[in-house]
Amino acid sequence: MSYKVKFDFVRIRRKPFLISAIITIAGIVALLAFGLNYGVDFTSGTRMDISVGTTITKEEAEAAFLEAGLELPPELTIGGDNDRVSVRFDKVLAEDERTGLIGVFESKYGEQVAYEENTVDAGMAKELGRKAIFAVAMASLGIALYVSIRFEWRFALSALIALLHGAFVVVSIFSIFRLEVNLTFVAAILTIIGYAINDTIVTFDRIRENLKTANIRRFDDLAELVNESLWQTLTRSINTAATVLFAALALFIFGSESLRMFSLAMVIGLTAGAYSSVFIASQVWLEIKAKSLKPGSADPKSA
Repeated sequence: MSYKVKFDFVRIRRKPFLISAIITIAGIVALLAFGLNYGVDFTSGTRMDISVGTTITKEEAEAAFLEAGLELPPELTIGGDNDRVSVRFDKVLAEDERTGLIGVFESKYGEQVAYEENTVDAGMAKELGRKAIFAVAMASLGIALYVSIRFEWRFALSALIALLHGAFVVVSIFSIFRLEVNLTFVAAILTIIGYAINDTIVTFDRIRENLKTANIRRFDDLAELVNESLWQTLTRSINTAATVLFAALALFIFGSESLRMFSLAMVIGLTAGAYSSVFIASQVWLEIKAKSLKPGSADPKSA
């Protein structure tokens, strides 16, 4: 092969495998110990975003809740230009409680007060949880089936492992840092899966094309093919990931509080997805494909 390899991805593959294993174990431990911090979408309760049209402090917001005869909500943040109060109650607010709370804010800040409310009861929360799991599972299985038909089972298995790894990194971080998981989080996971499989498919397509003209006899030949394929698609993968990553970062920094967790999940997931497509998907395929080589094919020393 004439393509000059500038960096040997295959030689260092053990290190990314080790890093991924550590992240996976830490995520499993965090999930077993803490679980996920489910938002109102998956637990019964009420979430409100109240815009007062002027600067408000957390202390002033808390005073308004107490004046309305409500207990302080477990989550209360000030967002936007310090003019938006975002709260989450573990219970479903009654109509008189909601109107009383808005009345207090209107008495303090006038008719410019506006609010958005999201209330979910226990039955609806369970249904949303089941549908979210079903959506992620069906997306993953559909992708595996598509890759199996277009390529072969080795590519499909490698792609599925990489996709689950990228998604699990996001889940692990949200569990460890107790970040809120809601329906926008599920939307972010599905979006991340889509972008990650796009990069992986491009790389796998290049590997398949190079296989047609390659003379693979030893592990070294297979390793060189993977390295060459990665370098041929690396610029495109970086440009694709960076373009969406910049948009997600802008949304995280300048977007509303209601989209904060979605954009954060996107930032983490896009980074993990790009990492997985290069250091996980192709390398897992290499390990599986190498087993089909004739006995005695040497595996070069890994860093």
